[in-house]
Amino acid sequence: MKLHTLLSCLHDFPQLPEANPDIAAIEMDSRKIQEGSLFVCIAGFTVDGHDYAAQAAANGAAAIVAERPLEVDVPVIIVKDSSRALAVLADFFYGQPTQQLHLIGITGTNGKTTTSHLIDDILREHGVTTGLIGTIGIKVAETVLEAKNTTPDALALQQAFYLMREKQVTHAVMEVSSHALHLGRVHGCDYDVAVFTNLTQDHLDYHGTMEAYKQAKGLLFSQLGNSYHHSRPKYAVLNSDDAATKDYIAGTQATVFTYGIDNESHVMARDIEMTSGGTMFTLITPQGHVRVQMKLVGKFNVYNVLAAIAACLVSGIPLETILRAIGKLQGVPGRFELVDAGQDFTVIVDYSHTPDSLENALGTIRQFAKGHVYCVVGCGGDRDRSKRPLMAAIAARSADTAIFTSDNPRSEDPHIILDEMTAGVSSGSYEVISDRKAAIERAVALAEKDDIILIAGKGHETYQIIGAQVYDFDDRLVAKEAILRSSTAGE
Repeated sequence: MKLHTLLSCLHDFPQLPEANPDIAAIEMDSRKIQEGSLFVCIAGFTVDGHDYAAQAAANGAAAIVAERPLEVDVPVIIVKDSSRALAVLADFFYGQPTQQLHLIGITGTNGKTTTSHLIDDILREHGVTTGLIGTIGIKVAETVLEAKNTTPDALALQQAFYLMREKQVTHAVMEVSSHALHLGRVHGCDYDVAVFTNLTQDHLDYHGTMEAYKQAKGLLFSQLGNSYHHSRPKYAVLNSDDAATKDYIAGTQATVFTYGIDNESHVMARDIEMTSGGTMFTLITPQGHVRVQMKLVGKFNVYNVLAAIAACLVSGIPLETILRAIGKLQGVPGRFELVDAGQDFTVIVDYSHTPDSLENALGTIRQFAKGHVYCVVGCGGDRDRSKRPLMAAIAARSADTAIFTSDNPRSEDPHIILDEMTAGVSSGSYEVISDRKAAIERAVALAEKDDIILIAGKGHETYQIIGAQVYDFDDRLVAKEAILRSSTAGE
């Protein structure tokens, strides 16, 4: 594609350079530049791409997109916001692939990953080829790729969509983080359905206030198409039990379709019954009422399933197909996942890393717990510090014994993080063990028949970040090994 043709998609009308070379690729990493690449300078949190423009030119870049003039011997196109420009350029360069996909985006504090996987399961039950983008990775048909962020950067995102079209994917589901919306990573993504799960405290280290956080999430709904197309209608699927929904309804031109438990909604759950083995409820939809039984546990998972049902109904999936898929659901890795090594107590690993999600997980456990409840939990470093005392207070209040430990401390001192957590505890029994492996082993050693251990915070993650180092660490494997050692020691 010629440079001038590619630049025609930008809306801030950059001045075109005289040169009009062929552009073979778009890159934001100077190390990946090949002959004929367009290098886009992105000013990140730790690295500024503008500092690597000369290296990109030396490596063969045909042109550079930047936010300021650069001393290089290739054409430089100046834009106001290179991050947003990258999103539009990548979408155009790869042939606007989301316009050829039925794209479902999910935003909210909690439940994005589970809801996206549930929708994917239902779509595949319907017999369509799917793509999935989120915290656990990128799936293109049956191929799974690694993803660094909940929502990848704009370039990786459009490359994934392009690959999906190459692999005959027709339906794609993706988690959409507040960071991605605020930074413009998803500009160019043509969503057909936008889903809202809930809004609770998280990411205040980035957004500053809950109002700013709410507004960032709301961009997904306000950016849905403003005109009605009979062949491709747009839907905002909203949780009617969450207070933020009224603002999102006011901010979208799309058709609103609601789900909930407490407030009147298009899709509802009534008469919920819960055990340690699953959940039953009466599903109410515009197509009728039916009793549903699923293996997933917890009221929060009822919300996730309702969101998935609503999203699939507006996507044209028959209710009978949806119900058939729900009956087969096995859950999502690291989301209320059982660790079974033959022990006579229960171990659950969950990605609960916000006050609300931790309270939901422990509240669910309390509904079927017969014995003692232990909670192993920490808080990540270089993230929202205000939630640390809140999470500790919830763990100490809702569990019989809380064991506070490290999560991903990153650049922070783990002991300082733990001090900030315990500052919020006014009552309850707790221990502090900074080494996460030792903390999990301690909980296993304490557990007796019918007790329950919740290991919260990291879920599916297979690493732990301490300082600048990334170490192999999987809560599920650590717990299983501790159980096996404990049972062997008792023989």
